[in-house]
Amino acid sequence: MIKNIVFDIGGVLADYRMKEFLMEKGLDGPMIKRVLKASVMNPYWGRFERGEVTEEETLQAFTAADPEIERELRLAFTNLSGMLVSRDYAIPLVQRLKKAGYGVYYLSNYSKKAYDECGESLAFMPYMDGGIVSFKVGMTKPDQRMFSCFLERFGLTAETCLFVDDTEENVLAARALGFSGFVFSGVDGLMEELKKLGVETTEEGV
Repeated sequence: MIKNIVFDIGGVLADYRMKEFLMEKGLDGPMIKRVLKASVMNPYWGRFERGEVTEEETLQAFTAADPEIERELRLAFTNLSGMLVSRDYAIPLVQRLKKAGYGVYYLSNYSKKAYDECGESLAFMPYMDGGIVSFKVGMTKPDQRMFSCFLERFGLTAETCLFVDDTEENVLAARALGFSGFVFSGVDGLMEELKKLGVETTEEGV
């Protein structure tokens, strides 16, 4: 029986608006592709989200992947404000689930820099029962240890939890530990899934 809803953040409760963010910094389409290839597709990105390396070490690794665009990489990642923003439905959805009696948590890959500089994207956190972000525990999804750490920290069992993430690989990792899992593609689809699982909510709409 589902008693707890566990949310990823970026792509679910917050918009991960990387391309728009880079366009606002004056980068064009071809340059954005190069920046993304050197950064978010770089193994150092995961290390950065786990808090294993400093910001400067990370920027140096990005630059090593494409030395010609060091200026653009530093422009892009020196300040992350605006890269993530909370979705309009996030707080009402959390409040609705809480009012219906469910535990509501977060479990997300998040660097300390994004956590510190994209505070608006986390506006729903005070309404939740808690959670973990990757840089605080030194692990990132889909590492199953991160899910186990979450369960242990909050004294929960996987069978009572629905995990919601926009990345299938992460959902599959959670399911392998006994969580119910849902690959998020929109809030309407999530509400349909909640109904199928017998998760009762208190109002129509989000």
